[in-house]
Amino acid sequence: MTSTLRFSFGLACAVISATGLSAAQAAAGAVTVAEDDAAFTLANGIVTARVSKKNGDLLSLQYRGTETLAFNSGHSGGYWSHDTTGGTQLLTKVTIDPKANGGERGEVSVKGISGGRKMGHGPGAAQGGDFPADIEIRYTLGRGDSGVYTSCTFDHLPGYPAATMTEARYCAKLADMFDWLTMDDRHNMAYPRELHEGDKYIYTAVQYDHPVYGWSSPAKQTGFWLVNPSNEYLSGGPTKVEFLCHRDTTPVAAPCIHNYWRSSHYGGAAVEVGEQERWTKTIGPFFLYVNSGGDPQALWKDAQVQAGRESAKWPYAWVDGLDYPHREQRGSVKGRLVVNDPQAPKAQTPHLLVGLAAASYTSPFVRPPQNGAPALPPRTITWQTDAKHYEFWVRGEADGNFSIPNVRPGTYALSAFADGILGEYLRADVTVAPGQSLDLGRLEWRPVRHGRQVWDIGIPNRNGSEFFMGDEYADPEISLKYATLFPHDVNYVIGQSDFRRDWFFQQVPHNEDPKAKPAPYFGVRSPGRATPFAITFNLPAAPKGQAVLRLAICGTDGRTIDVAVNGKPAGQLDRLPGDGAITRHSIQAIWYERDVTFDAAMLQSGKNVLTLTVPAGPVNNGVIYDYLRLELDESARTAANN
Repeated sequence: MTSTLRFSFGLACAVISATGLSAAQAAAGAVTVAEDDAAFTLANGIVTARVSKKNGDLLSLQYRGTETLAFNSGHSGGYWSHDTTGGTQLLTKVTIDPKANGGERGEVSVKGISGGRKMGHGPGAAQGGDFPADIEIRYTLGRGDSGVYTSCTFDHLPGYPAATMTEARYCAKLADMFDWLTMDDRHNMAYPRELHEGDKYIYTAVQYDHPVYGWSSPAKQTGFWLVNPSNEYLSGGPTKVEFLCHRDTTPVAAPCIHNYWRSSHYGGAAVEVGEQERWTKTIGPFFLYVNSGGDPQALWKDAQVQAGRESAKWPYAWVDGLDYPHREQRGSVKGRLVVNDPQAPKAQTPHLLVGLAAASYTSPFVRPPQNGAPALPPRTITWQTDAKHYEFWVRGEADGNFSIPNVRPGTYALSAFADGILGEYLRADVTVAPGQSLDLGRLEWRPVRHGRQVWDIGIPNRNGSEFFMGDEYADPEISLKYATLFPHDVNYVIGQSDFRRDWFFQQVPHNEDPKAKPAPYFGVRSPGRATPFAITFNLPAAPKGQAVLRLAICGTDGRTIDVAVNGKPAGQLDRLPGDGAITRHSIQAIWYERDVTFDAAMLQSGKNVLTLTVPAGPVNNGVIYDYLRLELDESARTAANN
């Protein structure tokens, strides 16, 4: 199943919805909104949604009279982690009255006014609340809709305290009848309560590649799906790994659907604001879609078609009164990236991803001293670690052409990366005006080179999937299996070895404890010995100048990597950022490049051995490489020949 959905209008119209609802029946189902002291009720003859006036929770979502949500797992069935509680005032109202539009659409709003107090209770939040911002939660229902839309808007006003946000998400906990999980071809399986495995991280995936996911009930022939019509409000760009579906960890083990727009998972992403800063962001609206009338595969196919319909309608014309420019208020950006690399004259851009995001910036939040430790300096935040701003990403073409639609007005940095090219293209100060179609024309991409390429290992693609056992990354015991598969560690010979079979996708401490086991959420904490990966290669003559070992890393749980050349120390990489990719069973997390530069005189004519070593420690404490390359600049002056 391709993960980026492209649906034509004709295809969408040709597919009969698994709801079994005819066009005439859908047209007859006018929307109504009722309210009492405790809640709003929206209904259209297909679904009935009940929304709490106290906190914006979705108390009930009935589909054709059947409840789809669970209420026995510690929270209401559907909820935003940052709800409307904790502030100085609570406002509720009908924002779209179906009586005024012939029953076409209804919408309700629950808004908490912070007044400077901390609002909401996301995962990891303090008991008194998390983030000082006004929070407005909305639910929307249209005629014929087989589900409801929801959005959440944050508004941090000048004068509200500086703050950083904990994890932030929407979660729907589903009725027990849902026991088939579907996210993609890899995660398409019966998942009853009895199968609860205790480690939900084996069900994470790249958010960008999954615009729709959910659960179904083979017995009831009913599905429940979360549809993101856009990724602009999610964090971390097109490489962000996140929770989508799993069963919760309560004794009830309810099926869950998540929409994380800011988390600490796999390197996380930040929302940090200053005291005088005005910051507003709307998450959504996205669609909670319910369908029926087929087995899990038929329901899944219908949900994908529905996702195509929702994407085609984005931005929704009916949204009003929020931080949400309509289509005519947005712009578009197109261009063509042309690779200029003399060492790869025929290079193209397969699997090209191009995005507009906030330029890298320094956080305005000063992290205070804690437990006697000094205050931490503000950190630099990139598109990979940003949840504060909107991002707009598209897949381009192999010839470099790209077009980014529906961009909010503003100034962005344009970033791009593609398989087979180390690094990324960057152009700053791309300004998008309302209603403007901006053509950037030909953009020359000159990949960084530090000299002549001597050898490389892998494929630069932001993950470690091409290496040996990379397809088994979700196995919690995979780090332990390295010691059995490579009892003498990796010995890779350039020109003879194949990274698909001879380079293990993780470099982790070598386990020596036959009783070692992974622990849910914590991975393998048993100690292992230091692990060397040796790379053997030949040179026709002893080189001069400067050698640069370039390591592209896409997952880190380690502390250091020591580099030796022909048995002598050549450098060390330290202070590697931890992102939990190995501990929590992923093939990728935060991508970065680190270089080790050394005197080329350390190399010799004939056989050379370059060794990378991760130190002894917990088996989790290693790295996942995206790509490795050795370059040689014989014209460079070094300390030895200055």
